[in-house]
Amino acid sequence: MVRIDDTDRKILLELQQDASRSLDDIAKAVGSSKTPVWNRIRKLREAGVIGAQTVQLDAEALGFEACFFVLIRTSEHEAAWQQAFLRALKERPEVQEAHRLAGDIDYILKVRVKNARAYDAFYQALISEVRVYNVTALLSMEEIKSTTALPL
Repeated sequence: MVRIDDTDRKILLELQQDASRSLDDIAKAVGSSKTPVWNRIRKLREAGVIGAQTVQLDAEALGFEACFFVLIRTSEHEAAWQQAFLRALKERPEVQEAHRLAGDIDYILKVRVKNARAYDAFYQALISEVRVYNVTALLSMEEIKSTTALPL
């Protein structure tokens, strides 16, 4: 585990807001110079604290207007079923998030598609590959908050 000090936290906060900013801008924002900030970023990357850098796309602008939260219950808990299920999820780009849960629901998926018809195609493909006991799909009417930023 890497030690994170206040300067590292400031750098991470700046990167979470906009990682495309120049190193000079980030250094200025955290009250340091470019080289020490670059060394800290490199250290944090090597330690696995900073992962892949990507861009956030506007789903609606690209025609992905429907976001479903899919609750899955299964009576299957064997390793082979789990492997097939995980493989099916990883192969589907519509699945933005997948979580295994404690409680009555076994899994929750965040699925982004163009419309209800596209969700149905996703659903039919999924259940043709793996058997599930019960599926409940909840359509998000409005995204109120969405962030990947951690509360540093």
